[in-house]
Amino acid sequence: MDPSPPDDERGILSDPRLQKLVEAILTLASGDLSARVEPSEAGDELDAVITGVNLLAEELHYVYIELEERVDERTAMLLRTQAELEQLAVTDVLTGLPNRSILSNIATRAAHETAVIMVDLDSFKEINDTLGHDTGDTVLVEVSRRLKSAVRGSDVVARLGGDEFAILIRDTTEQEAVQIARRALDALQENVSVGDVSVRATASMGVSVGPPDWPQRVRDADIAMYEAKSRGRNTIQIFRPDMLDATTERAKTAAELRTALQRDELELVYQPVVDLGSGHAVGVEALVRWNHPTRGVVMPGSFIPIAEDLGLIVDLGRSVLEQAIAQMGAWVDEAPDLPAFTVHVNLSATELRRPGLDRDIGSCLKTYGVHPSRLVLEITETVLMTRGSEEARMLGRLNDLGVSLQIDDFGTGYSSISYLRDLPAQTVKVDQSLISTIDSDPDQAQFVEAILHLISSAGLSAVVEGVETARQAELLRGMGCPYAQGFYFSRPVPPERVLEVLAGFSAARG
Repeated sequence: MDPSPPDDERGILSDPRLQKLVEAILTLASGDLSARVEPSEAGDELDAVITGVNLLAEELHYVYIELEERVDERTAMLLRTQAELEQLAVTDVLTGLPNRSILSNIATRAAHETAVIMVDLDSFKEINDTLGHDTGDTVLVEVSRRLKSAVRGSDVVARLGGDEFAILIRDTTEQEAVQIARRALDALQENVSVGDVSVRATASMGVSVGPPDWPQRVRDADIAMYEAKSRGRNTIQIFRPDMLDATTERAKTAAELRTALQRDELELVYQPVVDLGSGHAVGVEALVRWNHPTRGVVMPGSFIPIAEDLGLIVDLGRSVLEQAIAQMGAWVDEAPDLPAFTVHVNLSATELRRPGLDRDIGSCLKTYGVHPSRLVLEITETVLMTRGSEEARMLGRLNDLGVSLQIDDFGTGYSSISYLRDLPAQTVKVDQSLISTIDSDPDQAQFVEAILHLISSAGLSAVVEGVETARQAELLRGMGCPYAQGFYFSRPVPPERVLEVLAGFSAARG
């Protein structure tokens, strides 16, 4: 049998078009999608195959181009994402400031004297808790802007987290660092407007200057910042080595405070609240003191901030409330004929959020036989301005219970007089900082008189604290201020002397 192909097959195999087609297919297989074979005029079956291969090559070419474009797009997207992640790794998302990591990297490259200014907002937790995180975020952004405006171009402002910021100043002196800290502190004095609310966002600042040792600079500046807080806040402290002892003492105080609450070492003294018109005492404010077994009497400024940091403020507040209510019950039993007076107790924002607070107060009043009208709860203006929140609902329940509410420290924080009509309070305590110069500064006296008039117009009564001189008392009386308290009238006294002091006011002015 003849194995050779038929003549027609031999013709196809010898056709040059077939060779070109095979070469084109091999070229396409190698990845070169530009290979094409020109069909002949014969238009036969081989040309049909050539046309099909050309169309396939064309389709593959378009698919490849589209694939390349997609790869380029995805690559660009990945590069953008990588850049964003790298930026996030060194930048605070909210404020756009460098974060702790990048600040540390910058600081380690310093060659000469370096300063770190630690900045911690004084009342930010209260802002966040009472006005909401959106308001808090707005405040943080504005604070970051003001801090940046107060420094030089070569200085670095960073947000370390929460309400804590740091300013890095390279190649500087202590004098230069303190000047920058003062500019930063001044920049924070003006209130921050958030919608209808004017928020006070001052800060405590600690300054550390020395060799470019980042961990030590941060530690020392942090210690100085806490020293600034302990000295009244809204101030600057420069680190000194003896502050290390204060830090150790603070840690010791924190440990001892837990024990003090368990051992009932916290005691109350009481300062009279006086009716300026009649001269009679109409109430007393309960002020807590720590009767320390070795250090003697410790003032609240030394341990209240620690109690807040440790989360002990609720236990402390509960103890103060029960002591004050129990003592009022004892006074009523001992002197039933004494004109009615009230006991004022400070209530923190944290305590106000405690579930069942109203029930506990109601139960305590019942246990000690004290009428709710004899209890006045002093609450900061920030808390009272919170509306549509659990705090607001609790304030309503306390009102329903029959206790009175008083706005405390008015004039130091929000000073939103337009809100006075809407607040569930009966009295307003004007902060002592507003009256300290009324007997020497006529403009300040007019300002205080205007505040008192607006408080009265809102249907509330004013209590001015911190009255220290007869002249101050006389001026406030002339302004129509109904109530006042301060050293001029009486220093805080222990509970066993309160009835004597109150009777003395009645006898002297009766």
